[in-house]
Amino acid sequence: MLKTLRQIARTGIVTEPPPPPADELRIRDALEERIRSVIGRALCIREVDAGSCNGCELEIHALGNPVYNIEALGIRFVASPRHADLLLVTGPVSRHMEAALRRTYEATPDPKLVVAVGDCGACGGIFGAGYASCGAVSNVIPVDVVVPGCPPSPARILAGILAALGPGPRSPAAYEPKAG
Repeated sequence: MLKTLRQIARTGIVTEPPPPPADELRIRDALEERIRSVIGRALCIREVDAGSCNGCELEIHALGNPVYNIEALGIRFVASPRHADLLLVTGPVSRHMEAALRRTYEATPDPKLVVAVGDCGACGGIFGAGYASCGAVSNVIPVDVVVPGCPPSPARILAGILAALGPGPRSPAAYEPKAG
């Protein structure tokens, strides 16, 4: 035992340096700064599933994991649209959800922002518009920012929220990490 302790004392602490921060964290930092400057308090989001396959919801739930940790940024999800600053809408709007989505939009206090998440929210996706689907979210309520992807990554969703908070580019692509 004494031999081992001497070896440890002689060698010292041997660790690798920490990895450089990921590009996704750059989006987090920009988002936190924008939230504080635009709203001055926490950003409250009401998420509405208007008829999606739940792929986008899984990515939205990933925003709460230790990598993205949106709670630390001052973003929280609320149960009532009356407490929300931003609506995060997923899926093509089904005919059964059309009236509910309109009521949710009307119940959200002004100024309100709407972010359509995923290809289905953007254009109806593979479901399109038909007898059971209204198609894109913008066919039912006004949309500020569209986050494309099937499903979009949590980093793209964060970039979409950042784009909605303006001023600045209204495209999430402007805030996404550059490949390279």
